[in-house]
Amino acid sequence: MTGWTDHLTVTPIILPLMASALMLAFDERRRVLKRVLSLATAALLIANAAALLWFAGDGGGPLVYLLGNWAAPFGIVLVADRLSAMMLLLTSVVGFTALFYAVARWDRSGPRFHALFLLLLMGVNGAFLTGDIFNLFVFFEVLLAASYGLILHGSGTERTSASLHYITINIAASLLFLLGVALLYAVTGTLNMADLALRVASTDAGDLALLEAGAAILGIAFLLKAGIWPLSFWLPRTYAAAAPPVAAVFAIMTKVGIYVILRLSSLLFGDASGEAAGFANEALLYAGLATMIFGIIGILSARQLTRVAGYYVLVSSGTLLAGIGIGGEALIAAMLFYLVSSTLAVSALYLIIEPVERNADEEDMIAGIAEPVFDDEYVGAIEEVTDEQGVIIPGTIAVLGGGFIFCALLLAGLPPLSGFIAKFAMIDALLNSSEVEPAGWVLIGLIILSGLATMIIMTRAGIDLLWTPGEDAPSRLSLVEVVPIGLLLTVCLGLMLCAGPVMAYLEKTSSTLHQPAHYVAAVTDAPQAGSEK
Repeated sequence: MTGWTDHLTVTPIILPLMASALMLAFDERRRVLKRVLSLATAALLIANAAALLWFAGDGGGPLVYLLGNWAAPFGIVLVADRLSAMMLLLTSVVGFTALFYAVARWDRSGPRFHALFLLLLMGVNGAFLTGDIFNLFVFFEVLLAASYGLILHGSGTERTSASLHYITINIAASLLFLLGVALLYAVTGTLNMADLALRVASTDAGDLALLEAGAAILGIAFLLKAGIWPLSFWLPRTYAAAAPPVAAVFAIMTKVGIYVILRLSSLLFGDASGEAAGFANEALLYAGLATMIFGIIGILSARQLTRVAGYYVLVSSGTLLAGIGIGGEALIAAMLFYLVSSTLAVSALYLIIEPVERNADEEDMIAGIAEPVFDDEYVGAIEEVTDEQGVIIPGTIAVLGGGFIFCALLLAGLPPLSGFIAKFAMIDALLNSSEVEPAGWVLIGLIILSGLATMIIMTRAGIDLLWTPGEDAPSRLSLVEVVPIGLLLTVCLGLMLCAGPVMAYLEKTSSTLHQPAHYVAAVTDAPQAGSEK
């Protein structure tokens, strides 16, 4: 890339930061202006991420941006390769749709919603792009600080209580993060990921235990954010208490922990890492399997859809971590497809849940979720037809029922949707390995069982909330609520229709992850602006 395109790598950080700072200059009465600015920023982030995906996947290798024009490992470096570009695009799509949905009414239940939302996107984007661990900590703190404000957005005792637990747990995780970073720096003398990959392989045997201890402490912080069992008890309750658009974008936050673990395990503990190779793979495998079991039990025992969605997030995290623990190019590629599909489906489910439960009795809803009544008049997405013969299905029920069924099929992994393709690819990769270990068979069984559990509970919830006749007329949906749900489900449909090209891209991504020398060379050899190199 040359010219202005060089700056595409830093734009996902700068753009939401500038937009959120600009919003602080306007009071809450300028709501329309803030909505337009935030939605335009989110749309530009999608275009930016798509451009990075194109350039990073065009065969040119990772795109490296030297902030301050300081060469690595001394300066701050941003790296956009196939994996980080894919995660950026996923974040941008989920963020845009959640923000669009929030415009219906959720952005009015508290101050500074749009500024906080864009800061959250900035932190997540920075975590995916950063090339050193200390700045990873900085971006983690940015996204967490924004999430603290968003999780408290609104009112309700349950929301406040869950938010305080969430804040306390993440502050403890941040302390572990700093301890792990300090130990890694004490052993290696660097925090640049590419430089770490070079130094880990030559670590003295006497320092190896200290290195692994630092990596383990750092890993616990990431695993807590990913929702690994037994550090996951906070997640279902916290996500259930959040406003729907906030919970939808929170679905990507657990994947930040998954991304970092995958990134660091491939760079620091790959086959070329000497005695440190394969560190903690077994721990990731068995922790992932335990998380899946816990999530499946939670899905079957949940009585609210928000809890079902939260436990499915845990199942998703467990599946991904178990896949990382087993490893292999084919399995990692299938795992990445599953990551994308499950994140989009869970985000869509969080947006659907509120209108589905809108007519439920107040005592059946989670305390604190109900928002204040607003004065705006809502227009039905589809007008009801009253002069047709036979049973008339109200427009709201038709839209919600169709979207709900689509989400159920996606999450359960039934054919022919992208959820099925992802699970089939993972099972195929496990069966086609040279020798299927017992843990591999357990993972296959849990993948199938999680789909069955999800199908059972979603069918039961659909019958109770959508398809059982009630006395009251169904609430009407606004177009602003329907469009983002439709966009997310359309992207999932596109994954199914374009599964071949998408899987080819992910297979190449997995291949580059298993060859970290390309990443290391791109960072260490990145030329400074104005140099002849």
